[in-house]
Amino acid sequence: MTNDQEFHADCPRADRNMGASMIAIFFFTVAATASLLVVHVYGVPKRADHFPRKNVYLHQMQQIRAASDSWSSPPRPTTEMRSLQQDSPPPSSSATGPRVYHVTAYGADPTGQNDSTDAILKAIGDALNGPGKGVLCEGIVNLGGARIDLDGGNYLITRPLLFPISGRGNLAIHGGSLTASNDFPNDAYLIDLSSKSSSSAYNYEFITLRDLLLDSNYRGGGIKVTNSLRTTIDNCYVTHFNTTGILAQGGHETYIRNSYLGQHITAGGDSGEREFSGTAIVLAGNDNLVTDVVIFSAQTGILITGQANLISGVHCYNKAAGFGGVGIYIQLPGLTQTRIVNSYMDYTGIVVEDPVQLTITNTFFLGDAFVLFKSVKGVMSGVTVVDNMFAGSDKGIEIVQMQGQFNQVDQVAIDRNSVRGMTIKTTIARASVEGTGTSWTADLKAPLLFPNLIKQVQYTFITDAASFPTHFLRNVSDNKVVIQSDVAVPARVYITADQGGSYYSSS
Repeated sequence: MTNDQEFHADCPRADRNMGASMIAIFFFTVAATASLLVVHVYGVPKRADHFPRKNVYLHQMQQIRAASDSWSSPPRPTTEMRSLQQDSPPPSSSATGPRVYHVTAYGADPTGQNDSTDAILKAIGDALNGPGKGVLCEGIVNLGGARIDLDGGNYLITRPLLFPISGRGNLAIHGGSLTASNDFPNDAYLIDLSSKSSSSAYNYEFITLRDLLLDSNYRGGGIKVTNSLRTTIDNCYVTHFNTTGILAQGGHETYIRNSYLGQHITAGGDSGEREFSGTAIVLAGNDNLVTDVVIFSAQTGILITGQANLISGVHCYNKAAGFGGVGIYIQLPGLTQTRIVNSYMDYTGIVVEDPVQLTITNTFFLGDAFVLFKSVKGVMSGVTVVDNMFAGSDKGIEIVQMQGQFNQVDQVAIDRNSVRGMTIKTTIARASVEGTGTSWTADLKAPLLFPNLIKQVQYTFITDAASFPTHFLRNVSDNKVVIQSDVAVPARVYITADQGGSYYSSS
């Protein structure tokens, strides 16, 4: 009797049946496993025989476990489940994970049909309360590059997105559109980087607003940056403001670049241009930069009331000067310290009060656009208007004009400008006078900017007389240069008169 027969002999029938069932289950389990093994063996690469048999076995078992795990994984969420997940705002990001705050996850409506103010403010609040990575400027927590993502939506805003916490930095808001509601406050801004109290000398540092369209709906302004440091506004489109498109107030180093601003969306020749109002950009602080920006409609393109600002590559066709518009208005009498370079003033000019340290160079003035100096205390010092182009309509418009009297003039150079269809004004005038006699007079009143002011004269006296006469500068009053000789001779005199010497006072 075999061992198997002995086993069955000692057991009742029911037990033998149960034993047979267990053996059958074990057999089918082994068979099923073997079938799986056979399937996966055929899935092994052709050169699997080069690997040890143990490695092949481990590989097969790993595949079996993976298949088993996939059978037991939870089902994909339904549409209803996803909706419930979105209705609950996500918790704040962990200290180790990425810090990207999607406003749609907070319930913001990307279609612009419903008010998204609270949802976006909650996302901003979570971002500002997120984990820090040390500090930037003293008192400014470094948020490590956290981002608030608008997810390409257009969101309706009923009140300003006023940052609830100050003393934060290294944060970006990007990728969508904000539109003011019909009851948005008229004196507010869609995005407001302000704070009533701050433990730092600055409210914020290194805040980036990028790839945004801000529609103020003729209800207030677009962006307000108050007492902040190193703020960047990049690739933004700000429109339909009735106050100010972008205001940089206090602080310094706000960079506005690669952006478009206009109260009315137009490409020029708008029938309502006479009614344009508001100001596209206000720089009410120091050390700011506006570069590669187009301002296509507003009463004033850029208003500057702070010092040491740079305007570069700006195209202003906001409102024609003939309709009362101003491209760039510098309202800081006696301490201008502004550079305007490589820009395009399109039918709209530049106005400066008591300019002190001002440079305007390599800029194109089209459509009788000009530079106007307004006297407040009669001071003009360290002014350079050189190497620009002026193109007009042959109406006799002067390229540089003055309003009021300037009594103190120092280091002013207006020269080397290319002018067509307008009247040249300069501080360095040149003329030649030819004739026979003892006196040669060059009248330079027309080109010279300042009345009755010549500080320096250079002249060249050329004659073919048998003997060379004694000659000298006789007079420079009323912007006339008079050269005389002691005897009558035929001569040609070349004269250069300069009004921009070291110092001048009419008193």
